[in-house]
Amino acid sequence: MDFDYTAAAELFIAKRSGGPRGPLGYRRFASAAEAIRFAIEELPGARMLGAFMQVGDLRFDAEGIRSLYHHQDYPLQRAEHSPPAGDLTPKPVRR
Repeated sequence: MDFDYTAAAELFIAKRSGGPRGPLGYRRFASAAEAIRFAIEELPGARMLGAFMQVGDLRFDAEGIRSLYHHQDYPLQRAEHSPPAGDLTPKPVRR
């Protein structure tokens, strides 16, 4: 995949309360690489599961963000403590 890690990015983060339709937190980053680093290294796991990132017309959920972080083209140094993509616990689907 040809992804521009230098493009500006918006990160939407589920707030702690309010249920599945609760309000979202919002952060804008100068580069997608910075947004990805913040999401993976600084967000608690539960909040990461409800996060998504918008880069231009592309939208990435938690799994997509983690995949970009672990991709060989990721330009920033990774934290040693970040879990691999398979360690995510999926958010339950309510019906």
